[in-house]
Amino acid sequence: MPSFPIPIDCVKNIAPYQPGKPIEELARELSLDPETIVKLASNENPLGCSKLVAQEMSRELNDAARYPDGSGYALKDRLCSKLGIEADNLILGNGSNDILEMAAIAFLDRDRSAIYSEFCFVVNKLATQSRAAKGIEVPSIDYGHDLGRMHDSIKNDTRIVFISNPNNPTGTFIPPAEVLRFIESVPEHILVILDEAYYEYLPENLQSESVNWIKRFSNLLVTRTFSKIYGLASFRVGYGIASPSIAEILNRVRQPFNVNSYGLAAAAKALSDDSFVQASVHANNAGMKQLISVAEELELAFIPSHGNFLTIQFKQTGAEIYTKLLERGIIVRPLGGYGLHNHLRVSIGLERENERFCLALKSIMSTLEN
Repeated sequence: MPSFPIPIDCVKNIAPYQPGKPIEELARELSLDPETIVKLASNENPLGCSKLVAQEMSRELNDAARYPDGSGYALKDRLCSKLGIEADNLILGNGSNDILEMAAIAFLDRDRSAIYSEFCFVVNKLATQSRAAKGIEVPSIDYGHDLGRMHDSIKNDTRIVFISNPNNPTGTFIPPAEVLRFIESVPEHILVILDEAYYEYLPENLQSESVNWIKRFSNLLVTRTFSKIYGLASFRVGYGIASPSIAEILNRVRQPFNVNSYGLAAAAKALSDDSFVQASVHANNAGMKQLISVAEELELAFIPSHGNFLTIQFKQTGAEIYTKLLERGIIVRPLGGYGLHNHLRVSIGLERENERFCLALKSIMSTLEN
């Protein structure tokens, strides 16, 4: 008999989530100066966060010994004003992936199934597996969601359909009209989760009216995050928007104090700085042009992206190019875990960081060709 507790099978079969390599780890491994390392692996905002947020944090230190507001009143109040919704439409999470986990806890078990796309955000699959539910992975179309095939994959036991739009790690995007038609076609007893972590990077003409859709569809859950464009990844704050009935169910399984005081305060303040969001969009658009330019110059295929990253395809394995970039002090994201063995996902950085990547990639590809 094993000498330690044995987990249930669905947990044993989960492949742990692999985050982007930290700067400090690479510095130790290769004896590099951390200041010289460029990290373009985790879709973080290279501008950092709003200066208003930094000012707010010093005030929160005075209450470090106190538990956070478990209801998140101040943040919910700001979100309600910004989005035109009510507090009972909101669920706060330790990042938006926390909301996905709550949904899986509330609606999945071994007698139910969930549908998600090939190459979708990995947490969709992990959340499903953790509940011993059946995961139905639908083949992608051009690396993105095939909504028609996803609809045809609905079974009698299906209780959740996951859609990530834009999708990570591919950056693919589904026009809002198509998403809306899909939601209209899904039976009301099935929860549709629309993950919009990269929503704010979209131009206005591509942004959906998903916040208003929850008034029509009691089976819709929209998730967003402060980790990306707001630059608050280390604070871990996300939120879900849904009908009061769905929000109430998720709040039953939400852990007490799941969002810390600093995260609540930072997110509330971040919502008041629209100029920072605009600057982030501008920097992202400029950086995307840099990455696309080098990919085209090197005749490398890439997946057109609507996020803050670009996924590039190589003739070599992504792991080989990834290692060579690490040797040059540049961290990107290999995608072998997604089945994209010849691809790398490169986050948009500052102009000088993007340039470092471009020059390094040119050097690597030149060496491989000779």
